[in-house]
Amino acid sequence: MTTTNIKVDYLARVEGEAALVIKMKEGIPQTVQLRVFEPPRFFEAFLRGRHFLEAPDITARICGICPVAYQMSAVHALEDACGVTVSGPVRELRRLLYCGEWIESHTLHVYMLHAPDFLGYQDVIQMARDYPDVVRRGLELKKIGNEIVTTIGGREIHPVSVRVGGFYRVPTRRDLEPLSEKLKRGMEAALETVRWVANLPFPEFARDYEFVALSHPTEYPFNEGRLVSSKGLDIPVSAFEDHFQEQHVPYSNALHCSLVQRGSYFVGPLARYNLNSVRLNPVAREAALRAGLGEHCTNPFQSIIVRAVETVHACGEALRVISSYEMPEPPSAAFQPRTGTGHGCTEAPRGILYHRYRINDEGIIEEAKIVPPTSQNQKTIEADLMQLVPELSNLSQEKLTWQCEQAIRNYDPCISCATHSLKIRLDRG
Repeated sequence: MTTTNIKVDYLARVEGEAALVIKMKEGIPQTVQLRVFEPPRFFEAFLRGRHFLEAPDITARICGICPVAYQMSAVHALEDACGVTVSGPVRELRRLLYCGEWIESHTLHVYMLHAPDFLGYQDVIQMARDYPDVVRRGLELKKIGNEIVTTIGGREIHPVSVRVGGFYRVPTRRDLEPLSEKLKRGMEAALETVRWVANLPFPEFARDYEFVALSHPTEYPFNEGRLVSSKGLDIPVSAFEDHFQEQHVPYSNALHCSLVQRGSYFVGPLARYNLNSVRLNPVAREAALRAGLGEHCTNPFQSIIVRAVETVHACGEALRVISSYEMPEPPSAAFQPRTGTGHGCTEAPRGILYHRYRINDEGIIEEAKIVPPTSQNQKTIEADLMQLVPELSNLSQEKLTWQCEQAIRNYDPCISCATHSLKIRLDRG
């Protein structure tokens, strides 16, 4: 009997530190383990005892790539606890801020992290030697996203203007005007990105996924909606913990999240697209159709196209918000904290990000729970590899490593920060 142990000690071009271990017999995987070995950072624990107004600034530090997502989920949960509803220009500004994050995050993934896989390069530095104009386009598009976050959030990394109830400071129309011309150029760059990635070579691969995302009756989701799935789930955000559960696994410092009595599920751009494609703006929908996606796509390798389509949508949505913007007065709602529990869920670039807080009448956080997108996708990533690896078992060590990493990067996993070195040991018995 032939046994094979595959060990990828450090996954490259993902944001964080993780490893992959696959044990096989006769070409059939027996176990697949995505191991997160960086230590936990205890954000939930040190949020306890802090004033609720501190939560958006603290949670933003969880991730340097998608701090807006953490801030938005935090403010929505705390507003839910305090009985606050944000509408009008403040709500629109939040959508604009999220557009900036989607643009910069999706562009980073498409050009810097994932495209090298399809083109046979170890990294974007090597790719840039042969595709200088392509990489330059990606950098310029990412810069536009960063400028949106800076204009509204105060700085591009860990924004400082977001608060429960609204913003500490809001931009004037004059502040936003320079973004319009840049976004028009960005729209052309985003459309060219869709055309470019649509021609990449995609492996034929699909599974019977349960896609989960927010769904809003009139909008492609950013901040609001019900949690729905492709297999019938339809619940308010407040019922998240009745249907989803986190579990410790012995080989990873990260929790695995699954649907109760149903198992793994899929969050992120592919899930949003499959559940909400009809709500994309017309330009993005047309780009998706021209790229061959249709209204549904179940090949995770084609998620790079969906990210590009969502970038087109984000550019269009940003232009819409700016064109009709009226400066809100005041920039935040007046309210007092009260004893209660609040739930919030928004669509981070990588998928749904759930927050729950319990506060007292002085506004002190007594309990916090945060469920990031990558922990929700880990079981699905492992299941993908369980199906994919038998088709790859006769490949060389180098090609097998490449394909396994590419399959993981389909999900743009964000563990905490990037690593760029890889070692693999393949022992064939």
